[in-house]
Amino acid sequence: MVLIERLVVEEEEAGTRIDIYLAREIPDISRSRFQQLINEGQVLVNARAVRPSYRLRPGDEISVHLPPAETPQIIPEPIPIEIVYEDQDVLVVNKPRGMVVHPGAGHYQGTLVNALLYRCTDLSGINGVLRPGIVHRLDKETSGLLMVAKNDAAHLSLATQLKERRILREYLALVYGQLKEDAGTVIAPIGRHPRDRQKMAVTPTGREAITHYKVVERFTRYTLLRLRLATGRTHQIRVHLTHIGHPVVGDLKYGPARPHLGLSGQFLHAGVLGFAHPTTGEFLRFEAPLPPELTVVLTRLREAEVSPA
Repeated sequence: MVLIERLVVEEEEAGTRIDIYLAREIPDISRSRFQQLINEGQVLVNARAVRPSYRLRPGDEISVHLPPAETPQIIPEPIPIEIVYEDQDVLVVNKPRGMVVHPGAGHYQGTLVNALLYRCTDLSGINGVLRPGIVHRLDKETSGLLMVAKNDAAHLSLATQLKERRILREYLALVYGQLKEDAGTVIAPIGRHPRDRQKMAVTPTGREAITHYKVVERFTRYTLLRLRLATGRTHQIRVHLTHIGHPVVGDLKYGPARPHLGLSGQFLHAGVLGFAHPTTGEFLRFEAPLPPELTVVLTRLREAEVSPA
């Protein structure tokens, strides 16, 4: 059995059934599956087996074990991808909107990894067979630059630079409303949403998260921002902008739950990426222009601004 999670129960979770708690904390596994694991003795509380109806107490230590899962075979696919840079150590890819980065539940085909495996035989294996070469990721509907490691030494170097906040990552985002300041910084911890486990949120118990922003262009109802990440939490830009009252246009998860400006997905583009080369140490900087579908949105907004009332 493989230990997949070790959890410590917080005060606010006291009295919750353990199967309900686990289904919230680990949303990839269903409540019925947790009930089965509990009955099989694969879920322990303070090193003891319990029933699915067990009510949690503050400080309870829960360990969850799973039998090793069969890893699905990831098939290389001849999917066109734009390579911005490549050498024996790294690749820089300009990921299109709508492409999932790596295989996962419901997405074992058509991902960036499927495309990379067709093109490359030398990708790092540190992140396992489902994420070969993947050092960081972009959301499905976020376009832009992504670095890929072609060997384990390069992967470790890039991962260390990420951890030490030495990677340059800049984004363009169109947000709702008018920001008062021309520039600013959002410092707010991000963790799992307390009620919707499929979302992230600003929460006192979350991990440190820092996003710098600068206004690029103002419209009557929207603002175009350039953002720079100091940390790299899941959905960080989207959560931080919603937190300050200016969600990303088209973001149905964290903004208005309806399509907007003809967009399918959020207006968010990773336009600048910079890092020290894993072997030479030379700082490499890359830029990728907005994809056509986002450029069209800005063109229409600019035309609307100058049109007579």
